[in-house]
Amino acid sequence: MQQNDKKTVILGASDKAHRYSYMAQRSLMGAGHSVIPVHPVIEEIMGVKVTKKITDINEDIHTVTLYVGSERVEALIDDILALKPERIISNPGTENSNLKQKALEKGIEYIEGCTLVMLSIGEF
Repeated sequence: MQQNDKKTVILGASDKAHRYSYMAQRSLMGAGHSVIPVHPVIEEIMGVKVTKKITDINEDIHTVTLYVGSERVEALIDDILALKPERIISNPGTENSNLKQKALEKGIEYIEGCTLVMLSIGEF
């Protein structure tokens, strides 16, 4: 599978197979997307090195997909926006009106949707 050069940050990555962030990483990788999982403790997921903090990312980012609760997103808004992604996908339960407003003000697409569904219907 050809690797996609558009990187996707998975904020709230998990090494537990039943978690949606794990399923999203597996599906993204299976579709050839480059992923950067972010979690403060986990070292590696599916052979991919995990980044501890979003502020440690120094690459061009296409998409940030959120898998942390809305209240945790609030504290990360500035760090998420500092990545200057083309879009942010707010998966169910991660919706944050402040992030949405600030992203749209900066011309960043903000989608309240599900990464897994978007991948399955070819709209990722």
